[in-house]
Amino acid sequence: MSSLSVALSTATSGLMAAQTGLNTVSDNIANVNTPGYVRKTVDQQQLNVNGMGQGVQVTDVRRVTDQYLQLASLTAGSDSGRYDVYSQYLDNAQSLFGDPSSTTSFFNGLDTVYSDFASAANDPSNNLLRSQGVSDVQDFLGQANQINGQLSQLGSTVDTRVSADVDQVNSLLTQISGLNSNISRANLVNADASGAENIQSQLLDQLSTLISVKVTQRTGGGVDVRSPEGVLLAGDQAATLAYNSTISTPGYISATPAGATGTAQPIQISSGEIRGLLDLRNTALPGLADQLGEFTTQAVQQLNDAHNASSAVPAPATLTGRDTGLDLPTAVSNFTGQSTIAIVDSNGVVQHTVAIDFDAQTMSVDGGAATATSPTTFLADLNSALGANGSASFTNGALSISATGGNGVAIDEGTSQKAGRGFSAFFGLNDLVQSSAYANYQTGLQPTDQSGFAPGQQITFRLSQADGKPIRDVTVTMPAGPLMSDMLTALNSSSSGVGLYGQFSLDANGTLSFAGGPPTNASLSVVADTTSRGAGGPSVSQLFGIGVVQRSARASSFAVNPAIVSDPTQLALAQLDLTVAPGAAALRPGDGSGALAISASGDNTATFQAAGTLGQVSMTISRYAAEFGGAVGRQAASAATQQQSADAIQTEATNRRSSVESVNLDEELVHLQTYQQAYNASARMIQATSDLFNTLMTMTAGV
Repeated sequence: MSSLSVALSTATSGLMAAQTGLNTVSDNIANVNTPGYVRKTVDQQQLNVNGMGQGVQVTDVRRVTDQYLQLASLTAGSDSGRYDVYSQYLDNAQSLFGDPSSTTSFFNGLDTVYSDFASAANDPSNNLLRSQGVSDVQDFLGQANQINGQLSQLGSTVDTRVSADVDQVNSLLTQISGLNSNISRANLVNADASGAENIQSQLLDQLSTLISVKVTQRTGGGVDVRSPEGVLLAGDQAATLAYNSTISTPGYISATPAGATGTAQPIQISSGEIRGLLDLRNTALPGLADQLGEFTTQAVQQLNDAHNASSAVPAPATLTGRDTGLDLPTAVSNFTGQSTIAIVDSNGVVQHTVAIDFDAQTMSVDGGAATATSPTTFLADLNSALGANGSASFTNGALSISATGGNGVAIDEGTSQKAGRGFSAFFGLNDLVQSSAYANYQTGLQPTDQSGFAPGQQITFRLSQADGKPIRDVTVTMPAGPLMSDMLTALNSSSSGVGLYGQFSLDANGTLSFAGGPPTNASLSVVADTTSRGAGGPSVSQLFGIGVVQRSARASSFAVNPAIVSDPTQLALAQLDLTVAPGAAALRPGDGSGALAISASGDNTATFQAAGTLGQVSMTISRYAAEFGGAVGRQAASAATQQQSADAIQTEATNRRSSVESVNLDEELVHLQTYQQAYNASARMIQATSDLFNTLMTMTAGV
């Protein structure tokens, strides 16, 4: 009888195993078209009792997965998510500049300006041509302002999308952690956890498109999800991610562990849609805005240089400059060459001249003997030299020169030079285009100049990694030493400055810039700046253009001088000619040499600071326009190529993973037949055992 019991037990176990196999095959076939479904298989082993085989037992119903292919698919999904969104927004940004081959492109706007001023040079008395030239400059500046505003709006849209993605990530992490509990409980009682595992796998696929993660299998079932550097994001419970951003500092993601009360920990995001958005927000879009600002600034500077070297006819009674951000002694220091200030009557005849020799530090009145001057006495000496013919003043960083008696002021720039600009151009005495902010950061300051920042004032910098993850904040206190060299020493201090992460340098034109050093190659932004150069003067970040806020807003700060807009006859289209005979007009209405100089300003070489994808270069405005347009196009094309490559890799990874995980109907039909045959064999064995048992019972009953 015991032998019959063993046979019956063996057959029953086979029947149950076959039934489990049939159920598994049935599930596979039913879900052949279900997205995210992973086929299941049955693991069996021999059932031994007291060393004797007594059938078969099902040890596990498991999903058929390949961990390597799954991780490869997650990585490919992250890369695809990153470059898809990056390419999308960068393509939108490129379209703002227009087609470079079109006449309506932003980069061709200056060509129209130059062409119209060339026409005005042939007929400088034609008010229609003057008005057209002013209008074209306004159009160019308006387009720059519009593009800059749209880039800013794109940045705001990116910020909003990052916040929404982080919320979605938090939801996914919570669901993944919850499923870990379900899977662990099912495995503990040897139940089928494949349904929960399939859902969790789909959630991981969604998560990987948003952020890069490391996924490891848990011993009891389920997964641990960590950031690239190993911070636990999902396990027994889920961490909470937050998006940290301010207008002046790079955005980054931090994680607060479940139940933790401490400070959130910044984490690395090396791929995924959020990485692409952060690349746009922290680097690409500010870089485009900075490059747009640098291009517009230098183009405006060349227009202004030509306009300052020219004069309207009749000459204006007063020339008022821009706020240099400097005190007058510092502003006048380091000039070289000669320049002449002329007082002319309404007919353009010179009435009085003051020739300034910056090399010799002298002034000469009406060609007379030279008298000594210095930066500290410059204003008083200039007023003395002008005498009853005019006056000069310096208020809030701006120089102003006026004529008396109905006369006008005209300036011959001569050979004067500071930071690449002539005397009138440096002070902006006759600017065609004005700026509402400090836009040109070539201050002309040298290490031996007074810094002008009071001791004890502070500026706080944030040093960040390339991905925006903060390294540390550094607060620098302005030193007691008064010179720019003292300020540089304080900024670059290894103990109280940024010296551990990079160096500030001051170039020959007075441009202050920061370069990160190895191994971090840190980027620098401004957290807070309470410094002020003099009473009510610019801060360090404003004067030198440090930080994204200052640099990316420049293109929106320019406008044509309102006085010229309302009266185009004030355009400086003539040039002062001091070689004429005494009593002859040094300014003539028919002179278009000033207009010709403006039209040729695009061919002048300028020094462009590093901005966007272009490093510091010296080239003409027209050449830089071509380089800028090409750089924008190359950046968008590169992003599109990266997107296509990432999408192709994702498709291949998905296909390979699918070849392992997806249901193959032919294979399932083979399994179905196998389990049916096993089921029938076990059923027949049970029937035979039952018949034999009944026969034995009948034989026993007859005894």
